[in-house]
Amino acid sequence: MTNQVAHPMVKLQRQVRSLVESKILRPNDSIWKIALLYGEEWSYWKQELLDFGFSMQDPVSELLLVEAWDEDDS
Repeated sequence: MTNQVAHPMVKLQRQVRSLVESKILRPNDSIWKIALLYGEEWSYWKQELLDFGFSMQDPVSELLLVEAWDEDDS
């Protein structure tokens, strides 16, 4: 049995989905609002999001729509 390690973006996506479900974030909030919740870790997550083609003005709902975080499709 092989355990797959979840991509870091999957973890972020789960956390953001939980924040939306808890009504802390709204689906139409801009991604940059996540920075307010991540503090010092934000620079890492911001770079990851930019690397995947997101802008900080994109709505959180766009992040939640991603089904697979493949880095090999460049």
